Amino acid sequence: MTQGDGDLDSLVRQRVRALRVAQGWSLEELAARANVSQSTLSRIENGQRRLALDQLVTLARALDTTLDQLVENATDDVISSPVIDGAHGLMRWPVKADPGMTVVRQRMTEPPPDNPSRLRAHPGREWLVVLSGTAILLLGDRRYRIETNQAAEFPTMLPHAIGTAGGPCEIMGIFDRDARRGHQRAGGRVPRGQGAESQDRPSA
Repeated sequence: MTQGDGDLDSLVRQRVRALRVAQGWSLEELAARANVSQSTLSRIENGQRRLALDQLVTLARALDTTLDQLVENATDDVISSPVIDGAHGLMRWPVKADPGMTVVRQRMTEPPPDNPSRLRAHPGREWLVVLSGTAILLLGDRRYRIETNQAAEFPTMLPHAIGTAGGPCEIMGIFDRDARRGHQRAGGRVPRGQGAESQDRPSA
């Protein structure tokens, strides 16, 4: 592989070695899995041999990763700031590894709706972690109590809603692409409990 960027070349070599070590494999073991000689693999890791595309494809497969992940550029964007939605009292973070996912932090002050008709369903999956307080998750005909530091993951095709259990509650929610679209179709809002109005109830 011809690589004009020496930093990327070095990074790829570091990744090969790091993935091998993480698997607990010796040079000999990975060389056998990738069908290359041990000396060739050693020179690849040490920067003494040119990176060849066909060998990288084989190494990626042997290391249980993909060529794209093996050669992707490093990023300096390790830290990101949230987008503040002051109107709805939300903070949102994009997930760089998957632009289809959204992370939302929200504060709730009211219990979930007591009317089953207000529960909503849509394709996708949602995850949430309770940062403080206690949350109540209504999922189908079941009711779950989620304490501080506990998490929940659920399919959003079941009618659902979330609110507090008698006091303020703060949660971090993660929505996959389909769940985010479901919320957008409901009005472009990521909902929470009924007291924060429908824009904040993770139930649509």
